[in-house]
Amino acid sequence: QVQLVESGGGLVQAGGSLRLSCAASRSIFIFNSMAMAWYRQAPGKQRELVASITSRSVTNYAGSVKGRFAISRDPAKNTVSLQMNSLKPEDTAVYYCNSLPAAGSWGQGTQVTVSS
Repeated sequence: QVQLVESGGGLVQAGGSLRLSCAASRSIFIFNSMAMAWYRQAPGKQRELVASITSRSVTNYAGSVKGRFAISRDPAKNTVSLQMNSLKPEDTAVYYCNSLPAAGSWGQGTQVTVSS
């Protein structure tokens, strides 16, 4: 079973930046063949897809974060990152990484809190 460990969250003022990282415990061959994504869940809301990246590094973003967030992957390290710029209070949520479509168990996530 793949284990996903997210890190990099924190408290930041509106307009600030954070970089999230996700480490996947799976063989590099399998990881590199999977599309990966970042999801988030705000209090009282359903989990939503934020950004995705294919095995060939084609990216896609939710409209609410397009132009502000950037997803990337490092095949050599089995990691997926999310650079978040120009953060807004509405970006406050727990952020998770998983494959796309999501499968298996979710990690603990990493809390991102943006103050106004």
